[in-house]
Amino acid sequence: MANPKQAQLNKIKADILAQKICPELAAGATQLVFGDGSPDAQIVFIGEAPGKNEDLQGLPFVGAAGKFLNEMLATIGLKRADVYITNIVKYRPPQNRDPFPDEKLAFLPFLKAQLAVIKPKLIITLGRHSMEALLPGLKISDVHGQPKRLGGQVYLPLFHPAAALYNGGMRQTLIDDFIKIPRILAKIN
Repeated sequence: MANPKQAQLNKIKADILAQKICPELAAGATQLVFGDGSPDAQIVFIGEAPGKNEDLQGLPFVGAAGKFLNEMLATIGLKRADVYITNIVKYRPPQNRDPFPDEKLAFLPFLKAQLAVIKPKLIITLGRHSMEALLPGLKISDVHGQPKRLGGQVYLPLFHPAAALYNGGMRQTLIDDFIKIPRILAKIN
């Protein structure tokens, strides 16, 4: 039997297309990159926007940063199919520029709808853009790796895996933060 949550997620995806969210971004992208993983996941990872590989494959985090994310998941005994991965902005911005505030704002209701369907125990923001969208007013350099509770939901802000690829010190910080995830989940449960 089809997962009822998956059907709800498919409807949100269809709504983005039907409502022509960010048409100028859509025009420059190959396709909408909605999300990937289990609709019943306890953990949702949220990045900022798709890059080139993501745009081509239609899946989030499939480039170098995604490979690093997969490796980190393996260190805590998880694989992609166990979690759900998405981005705030669902189309690749031209030349991989940062998403503009109005683009993030346009997609935010759909991200919140995705989260409302999945109902994860833990939302992990990857990078400052997704953190700012969900936990405004914090500085990632101050709060990375520290769980935050907001409106009954637990968030864990982490550095973006892409940043760690270019910065060895940050790579270790991200790994150190990442291995806290099972303990944080256990506390929530």
